[in-house]
Amino acid sequence: MTDQTPKELNAMNTSVLSPRRRTGTLAAFATATVFVLSGCGVNAYDLPSESARYTFEAETNGVRTVWEYASAEVTKADTPAHQPCIGDLFDNNQAACRPEPLIFLKYDLNLALDNTAEAGDTHEITVTGYYQERLSALPRVTTLKAETSFDGGKTWRPTTTKAEGKNTFTTKIKHPKRDQAPKGVALRINATDSEGNTVKQTMPTAYKLR
Repeated sequence: MTDQTPKELNAMNTSVLSPRRRTGTLAAFATATVFVLSGCGVNAYDLPSESARYTFEAETNGVRTVWEYASAEVTKADTPAHQPCIGDLFDNNQAACRPEPLIFLKYDLNLALDNTAEAGDTHEITVTGYYQERLSALPRVTTLKAETSFDGGKTWRPTTTKAEGKNTFTTKIKHPKRDQAPKGVALRINATDSEGNTVKQTMPTAYKLR
């Protein structure tokens, strides 16, 4: 079950409701709007019309993600044709909408067929930031920091990351011996884009060692 809680950072705007609907992540059906379609629950929300920064938190299968992003009133709909506004689907709200600029993370963990990596070795993984499909220009992920933990998240160690292309970064992880990481390797990733939006994602067990 997913725990999703959008929180406004600017408390000055909490009492102002917007007639404009901004759908946070309609593309992924994971971070925006409250309605039911074909038996699947989809979360949505209306945001205040004033420009403000927000946090959005989600936890699924132990993986915790926290976004911080800026949002303002929508004056013109900005969604792909295959991801229409909620009002277009139900014909009950013709307000303009758009996906929010949430940074999503895609991982290439470079694992063996049994989803493990070699203990006592230096291991390289690749992390790519991406966004929902939008009709306007997308931000660019400018920085990415990675941390690892071998004791179940009690202590974290920074790793060195390197930009490898558009929104893509690699990081090298020095693995301990297998008995020194009985719970496997935990990852914590922090990324920031050119518009100041951020994402922090924590995976308690990204992979095991062999």
